[in-house]
Amino acid sequence: MKFKLTFLVPSLADTIFFVLFLILSLLIPEKLLVDCDTGYHIKTGEFILNTLSVPKHDIFSWITPPPRWIAFEWLSQVIMALIHRIGGLTGIVIFFAFLISLVYYMMFKVIQKQKGNIVVAVLIALMITIASAIHWLARPHIFTLLIVIVWYYILDLYQYEGKNYLYVLPPLMFLWVNLHGGFFLGFFLGGIYVLGNAANSFFSKGLDKESHTRKAKSLFLIMAISFVVSLLNPNGFHNLLLPFELLSSKFIMDHINEFLSPNFHNLSLVPFEILLLFTIVILAFSRNRLNLIEVALMVLFINMALYSVRNIPLFGIVIAPILARQGDMILKEQKGRFANFLGKRNKNISAIDLSATGYFWLFLPTVLVVGLAMCGYADYQFDKNIKPAAAVDFLKKEPVTGNMYNEYEFGDYIIYSAYPRYKVFIDGRADMYGTAWMKDYYKVSQLKQGWDKVLEKNRINFIIFNTDSILSRFLLEKQEWRLIYSDKVANIFVKNIPANQGLIEKYGKVVPFAIEDKDDDSI
Repeated sequence: MKFKLTFLVPSLADTIFFVLFLILSLLIPEKLLVDCDTGYHIKTGEFILNTLSVPKHDIFSWITPPPRWIAFEWLSQVIMALIHRIGGLTGIVIFFAFLISLVYYMMFKVIQKQKGNIVVAVLIALMITIASAIHWLARPHIFTLLIVIVWYYILDLYQYEGKNYLYVLPPLMFLWVNLHGGFFLGFFLGGIYVLGNAANSFFSKGLDKESHTRKAKSLFLIMAISFVVSLLNPNGFHNLLLPFELLSSKFIMDHINEFLSPNFHNLSLVPFEILLLFTIVILAFSRNRLNLIEVALMVLFINMALYSVRNIPLFGIVIAPILARQGDMILKEQKGRFANFLGKRNKNISAIDLSATGYFWLFLPTVLVVGLAMCGYADYQFDKNIKPAAAVDFLKKEPVTGNMYNEYEFGDYIIYSAYPRYKVFIDGRADMYGTAWMKDYYKVSQLKQGWDKVLEKNRINFIIFNTDSILSRFLLEKQEWRLIYSDKVANIFVKNIPANQGLIEKYGKVVPFAIEDKDDDSI
């Protein structure tokens, strides 16, 4: 009897995992740390671990009295803090690179379950993976991507194969509601399957009617139980309202980049544009009509992707099995050399893919990257070329006191690097600050009428802002504010008052970093 080393043969899903994991963790690790929200999530987790309590009021800004803020993503933040204690930001990058790779490994597995042409499956998986890269960050929303796949797959198994794993959904909801605010998608997905079956029951007869009625009732019951379970979080019922409160704030949705609609003039969105066009073409040429559930899923998630860039990965995950089914049906209807070619490739590749067993190719790259990190060959930090690392180091060395006004993106880095010594004017928690505070922020950053009144009202003593910004340029000309630090990323100004004379005398002759002229300014 020959011993077959089948575990050494990587499957296509394995290949997607280890290639993506090595790219994210070794070749472009900085991509996952582009957004400094990662920093405040880590610091929140550290606070929870140190106090064994979830904060109920803001701890990072100097606003008095502190606004109500409950860290509804507390479980993600605790996980991130624990990983950070062990491996720093390098550990954070490796962990989220692993999660992201696992998401698309699982997505391909789900596509394969359609048992269609494997060439088509690979094409769809690659397009979705590349398009989704627009919002890959080391932040809690990655947990939602992972859970959506499991949740969606369980619903699909019950709907189309009669396999009942619905009992998994309530405990999964318990995790989800404490990991990330995207938990409400579980109810959207479940609701679509409930309503789809209810509608099919209404229009069906006989055994089909009984089947759809039974499914609708079972799904409704499990969604009701999941709803009750979702209340088991530090914020209780209010947690259910948070996503909708954020969506209802038009000002915030219109001013935070990741909430904006896709700008197809941006080259990074070309993969999403191609995926969207591919989806339209597949649906246009398919003779197989989408069922009510598929139509509802497509309408909801296409709308979500077009409404906000951050929803593109969710759109890709949800349409993947639908596109696989439709694409395979189109291919089966085709005749000719190309169709025969794809058929033969499918047969050959499938035979090799089925021979692969085990999880060796998930285990190997993980051990390799962790080993490199432990040996010091992988050491990741926030990019000092775009983050105010040097400016914050300056603040930590100098006794600059009083209330700070800071650039929006800088806030998260300041929290990560200098909390609790320094507290911020604003950071990535736009939902907590609210529309009025955000408007005050923009009034100053864009030098709108009354900008100086905002600084005066809030007793701002120093400002840390982009070197290449209209605000920095303007303050350089104002005697009321004196520059004490400047580099290519950030300027620091202090108010020209007696309390700051020591700093002004020591650093008042600092030369402003040379910047290029630009016509506009944006966060």
